[in-house]
Order: sequence, then C-alpha cells, then structure tokens
Amino acid sequence: MENFEQNPENVADSTEQTIIYPPKYEKQEQQGNIWIKSVASLALYLVAGYFFFPNYKILFLITAVVMIHELGHFIAMKFFGYSELGIFFIPLLGAYVSGNKREVSQAQSAVILLAGPLPGIVIGIIFLLLNQGGANLHLFGISYTKIGLLFMLLNLINLVPVYPLDGGQLLNRVFLDEESIWSKAFVFLSAALMCWIVWRWYIYSHNPVVFILLLFPLNLLIRRLTEPKLSGIEKRIEAAGINTDIDYEDLPDEDYWKIRNILIEEHPLFKDVPTAPPFEYCDKEEKIMTTIESLLHRHLIHDVGQVGGVGIRVPLDMLVVPILNDLFDQFWVPRRIDKAKSFVDINEASCRL
Repeated sequence: MENFEQNPENVADSTEQTIIYPPKYEKQEQQGNIWIKSVASLALYLVAGYFFFPNYKILFLITAVVMIHELGHFIAMKFFGYSELGIFFIPLLGAYVSGNKREVSQAQSAVILLAGPLPGIVIGIIFLLLNQGGANLHLFGISYTKIGLLFMLLNLINLVPVYPLDGGQLLNRVFLDEESIWSKAFVFLSAALMCWIVWRWYIYSHNPVVFILLLFPLNLLIRRLTEPKLSGIEKRIEAAGINTDIDYEDLPDEDYWKIRNILIEEHPLFKDVPTAPPFEYCDKEEKIMTTIESLLHRHLIHDVGQVGGVGIRVPLDMLVVPILNDLFDQFWVPRRIDKAKSFVDINEASCRL
C-alpha cells in the first residue's frame, strides 16, 4: 500500500482535490443604480459648470450639446447589443458612455463613434439655416446662430483625429492595430498635441482653468505606462494555463481566485489585499473583478479594412478641417479684434494722460 507520508506529491494532489472554490464575485449593481450614478454625475457636472461659466444659459446649452452627443453613442451601442450601458459626466471635461461587449466589430465601432458627433452637426446646420435671411431667431435668449455654431464646433472638434476624441478612436480602431507600436505612438503623439493645444489656449486666454484639460493627456500616459505591468500579469495568467479567451460569466470560480491571487501579487493597487486562501471578498473586490474582466480577451472583428477605412477617414478630414477653420474664425477672430481695439484705446488714453 502506498504511503502518502512518504510521497509528498500525492499529498499535494490530494489537498488540491479537496479545495472547494467559492463563487466568483458578481456585481451587486443593477441597471437602476447605474442611472442613479449617471444623474449624480450630471448634477456634479452642472454644479461645477455653474462656477466656471458666467452665463447659466450657456452652461445649459453646452450640457444639451454634450447630452445629445452622448445619447447618439448610447443609442448606437444599445442597437449593437452592448450591456450595462450608462452615461457619465465629468465636470468641466465632458461625458462618456460605458458599456460591455465581447465581440467588437470595426464597422459597428465606426457607426457608434460617428453616432455621437454627426447628429449634433446636423442639428447645428438646421439652426443656422433657420436663422438665414436676417430672421434673428432666439431660444431662451440665445440666438439660433450661436446655438448652431456651438453644436457644430464642439461636434466637429470631436472628429479631429486625436486620441481620445471620437475621430482619434476611429482612426485607431480602423487603421491601427490597438496592440501595435504604431497605435502606442499615435496615443503618445495625441497626448503631446493636447498639451500643446492647452498651452496655446492658455497663452491666448490667460485663464489657468484651461489646465484642467491636461487631465486627458495625463490619463492617456498613465494608461500607457501601466500597460507593461498588465502585460506581465497576462503572461503569468497564460503560464498558469488559465483560459482568458472567455466571457466573465463563463469564467470558472477556480480561475477567478487564481487570477485574483496573481493580481494581488503583481498589481500595486492590490498589494494590501491578502491572497486566498482564505477565500474572502475584500472592500476592493469590485475593482479586482473589473480588472479581471479587462484581462479577458476581447474579439475585434476586422470587417472594414484599409480601403474601407480610407473611405471613412478621408472624406471626414476633407470636411472637418475647412469647416473648423471657418468656425474658429467666427468664434475667435472677432474677439481678437475686440482685444486689439481695447489695447489701442488704452494706449491712446495713456498718451493723452
């Protein structure tokens, strides 16, 4: 008869077979709670905007532009079967739509990304057309021309091929492999360009509040700098023989706890969490679960190709660039002239004194 005390390998095998893994963590959050968070984020967005925008009418107009833009994304994602959808507002920065889907199509992504800015551009054109011929129409004290220009300006800016704007995401999704060196270089270039734009804006306006926009490139850089760490975690998970080509709902409980231990050992956010066993949830469990979900491979269906991408991107750029130039002229040139006149007036007054 074989003696387990003299064969440690058998003892280990026997011990592993007796482990009973508890169920993996499941979100307690329901869709209703997502919308509560969405409404709360909108309220915070309005409160922060109240102290930034001198005119509450302009604040509500910008909020309406952002809301219509995000609703376009939301409806398109809903149509293509995304789950756990929600719209979340970021004070002074904008908003985004969150949702989950395992198989992501290039064509569907293009529709989703364009569904945000295109409706706003159409609405802007309608307002401008309605105010043609000296109609001088107003809505809540704001001229149709200003409403139309704002709708077009904010949505056309979103089509500029700079990540993470919709135009940049479209370029990255259709033309570049998101795991390639070209995609990473494009993101770093976008971050540098956004920093330059913020600096130029500050030089023109002398308003330090514009520096809050640096949160966009900062977030991009942080995400890129943490990618090597996640890559190392993925390699450890693969070496452990765990299948990550799977939905979270289908992930075995055993694999959840094994990936969880790897995360705790490798990820700096979870260094204070004890490894299992004992199999106990912690106060960071939802964050751990979200990170595990992000490590499960997502399928990108290449159904557009380079030719189709050119057919989407080139016409957009041919339209966006000249129209944006005209809009910036209408918004900024008059202000520059006013500033120049004020400067001349001040100098003349000084000379008279």
